[in-house]
Amino acid sequence: MKNGESSKKVVLITGASSGIGKSVATYLSKRNFKVYGTSRKENNSSPDFNFVQLDVTNEDSIKEAVEKISKKEQRLDILINNAGVGITGPIEETPEIEIKKAFETNYFGPLNMIKHVVPIMREQKGGLIINVTSIAGYMGLPYRGIYSATKGALEITAEAYRMELKQFGIKMTNVAPGDFATNIASGRYHAPVTKGSPYEEVYGRTLELMNKHVDAGQDPELMAREIFKIIENPEPKVHYKVGERLQKFSVKLKGLLPDKLYEKMLMKHYKL
Repeated sequence: MKNGESSKKVVLITGASSGIGKSVATYLSKRNFKVYGTSRKENNSSPDFNFVQLDVTNEDSIKEAVEKISKKEQRLDILINNAGVGITGPIEETPEIEIKKAFETNYFGPLNMIKHVVPIMREQKGGLIINVTSIAGYMGLPYRGIYSATKGALEITAEAYRMELKQFGIKMTNVAPGDFATNIASGRYHAPVTKGSPYEEVYGRTLELMNKHVDAGQDPELMAREIFKIIENPEPKVHYKVGERLQKFSVKLKGLLPDKLYEKMLMKHYKL
């Protein structure tokens, strides 16, 4: 994508009411992109970009929102799949319904978004899809195993999807953030720390540690700047990782270290 063309580009960002999504939407709108951010609530508004109601777990809602934007703008250049939910807890004690809800938002939601924008991008002979995943998707993190699974599934699926879309001039990439200072901790599902549970002490301690990591996370604008660079890159890579150096390095370490040594390193980090 060439510099100077950005004023013509229409961007759709899911989950733009707060956190990373809001930062990206605001950042791009100030660089002359026509930005539509989504929220499940009708009454959201922003002085910087347009809001459209959309629930990524409801395919009718996706269809209606995408059709509304494409009809108004006559094109849709960039989709940023950002909407997501957190989920923590011992896997044994996490209700199946909550596991399914996490997959509906973090995995099936992005896939349905892609399904509804691809025909538009194919018709206009080009487009860019950016999936916001997570560094947690590269490894099974204790008491975050379901979250890791949802993001890992999206990473792997997108690797295949990217190759399938190349023939249409549609580009796809994944951006995996580490810990950022957002409200994901307050909005995620926490399996309760149950009195008398065999996981009570360790899970309670790990949950406190995870919340501290998020609270001390980096400014979401860093993600906005990185996503802008990706948009400006005519040949985006398959994967990007954004976050503290140690978090990014942990992904490389997994490929280098023996499995048991890597597991021991993670357990030490989480004080298990």
